[in-house]
Amino acid sequence: MKTLIVEDDFTSRVVLQELLQPYGEVHIAVNGNEALYAFENGTYDLICLDINMPEKDGHQVLEEIRRIEDEKGVRQGNGVKIMMITSLKDGKNVMKAFRNLCDCYLPKPFSKTQLQTYIQELKLI
Repeated sequence: MKTLIVEDDFTSRVVLQELLQPYGEVHIAVNGNEALYAFENGTYDLICLDINMPEKDGHQVLEEIRRIEDEKGVRQGNGVKIMMITSLKDGKNVMKAFRNLCDCYLPKPFSKTQLQTYIQELKLI
């Protein structure tokens, strides 16, 4: 599994990286623009995407990734799996993420077991 972690908080990046490295290669982006650059220049199985970030927030990145996939003819559900991992737990952000076709929404703080369960449900491990 090849993963892109998109997170501006250092501690959150390190924790996610440590949890995901046993499953494969992990790349890091610290803002929305870096995330889009990485996505357009690489192939990922999973993108872990924070919402509150500088330059472009996670919702904007999610919309852009799905637009790019659509332009490339990637059918809905066949693109990269996107897991929103954020401290925002309000219904407005959750619904917006799912409307923009995220695959799952994992609020912080989360456990290793919760993360593994979501990855298994996405059939990535």
